[in-house]
Amino acid sequence: MAITLTYEELWELLGEPIHRNELGSGSELPQALWEFPQQLGKGYWQEIDINPELWLDFYDVEYYNDVLITSPECQHPLHFDVSLSGKVITEKGKCGEGYTLICGGGIQNKTTVEVKKFQRLVGVSIGVSSQLLSSYFPGKDGELLPELRQLFNDDDWHPVFYPKSTPAIHGVAQQMINCPFHGATKQIYLQGKILELIALQLAPILEDGEKKRISPPLKLDTIARIHHARDILRARLENPPSSSELAQLAGVSGRTLRRGFHELFGTTVFNYLTVIRMEQAERLLREGNCSVAEVANLVGYSHLGFFASVFKRQYGICPKECLMGKKSIS
Repeated sequence: MAITLTYEELWELLGEPIHRNELGSGSELPQALWEFPQQLGKGYWQEIDINPELWLDFYDVEYYNDVLITSPECQHPLHFDVSLSGKVITEKGKCGEGYTLICGGGIQNKTTVEVKKFQRLVGVSIGVSSQLLSSYFPGKDGELLPELRQLFNDDDWHPVFYPKSTPAIHGVAQQMINCPFHGATKQIYLQGKILELIALQLAPILEDGEKKRISPPLKLDTIARIHHARDILRARLENPPSSSELAQLAGVSGRTLRRGFHELFGTTVFNYLTVIRMEQAERLLREGNCSVAEVANLVGYSHLGFFASVFKRQYGICPKECLMGKKSIS
């Protein structure tokens, strides 16, 4: 049975840090280190203040039970999270196992974080102010880049993004954890790595913004032509035209055809064709008037094994099982 805690209860269990260096005495940065409470698991949590507008957390913990951590509606700061091991699950997505997390600034709705037992959670969390982020990524007006202003909704629900992780992101996070320096050199090193990590996580958002600026909206006539191309595909499942032939039939360039399918239908021409072929195949199999081989031919597949593989990937069951009336489609 999962243990349910509020964030306040979790921090009460953490108690006082086993080490604190508030003023950065000597050559060390201001930091605090907590030992993970033994009644929950094992490991540590470390906070480092790089400067008043930039802070950094390292964690390496393992829970002994499934744990649900609840948080009430509250004001939420911007932070960037990368998990090197394990995963943390929320109602909106997960951080870990191929995904990172960007929590924008604004009002956080009541939320629950789920952590599974006996997985080792190792990761990095970066908190940064809007003023500092603006100095890192300024637009022409000196303010934060327009593409990144969506990260801050001070008087509204905060935005949440789950960018895909990459080997480069993992590498930078690991370098931060293994920082070999101390004092001022450590501060400079970590600041540089933090900026690099933030840039890598923001890259998809910045690239999407760049594409939107470069690509004007599709004209109404072009939208109609893309829909016509879609109708041609639906009418010719058994013998569909090639992409270049389809573009010519619709009266658009190949590039516009690809862009139009992506913007209007959220996929490529080939993937769209595959999906509607499988939808038609599923309908024919459910009707039960054709064999699997006949259905495969009707939707344009000459290789029965390949047809079965594509069908199972979309519906979770084999065409023969569908023909026999199996309903458990995944």
